[in-house]
Amino acid sequence: MTAEQDIATVAGQLADLTRTVEQMHNQLELLRERADSQQDRAEAQQDRSETQQERIDLAARELADVSDRLQAAANALRESI
Repeated sequence: MTAEQDIATVAGQLADLTRTVEQMHNQLELLRERADSQQDRAEAQQDRSETQQERIDLAARELADVSDRLQAAANALRESI
């Protein structure tokens, strides 16, 4: 094999390697975008869950308050009879 053939072979291999690296870069970029999108969705879901839990906690406190007032009213009614 001549030097020119060696150079041509190496140049072809380098071109193949360059294409492979570009493909890998594109695949990694897609994976990163998907991961970012998935992270955004997970964070949004976490925010919704926290909001829902806050509402549940508030409703539980309000229910306990109403229960206390009903109990006090029932006690007052019993005492008045």
